[in-house]
Amino acid sequence: MLKPHPAVLRRLVEEYEALTATGTGEADPRTGDLAYTLCVSTGTRDVRQALTTAHRWLAAAGPDGSRTAARPAAV
Repeated sequence: MLKPHPAVLRRLVEEYEALTATGTGEADPRTGDLAYTLCVSTGTRDVRQALTTAHRWLAAAGPDGSRTAARPAAV
């Protein structure tokens, strides 16, 4: 499965969470669009699962979007 770039995924999550945190997000059609895009991007069918998956992927990607896994040392 292809994964979205961490910067794109982070923007989607932040925008969705900002809209839903205000309580007015349900009336905003953008909320549904973001939920759908998050689900497609993470391969899930429920926005709660999509957010959980997105947060896990973003944590693994690290703050700058690169993987946090150890890289071999240069020779």
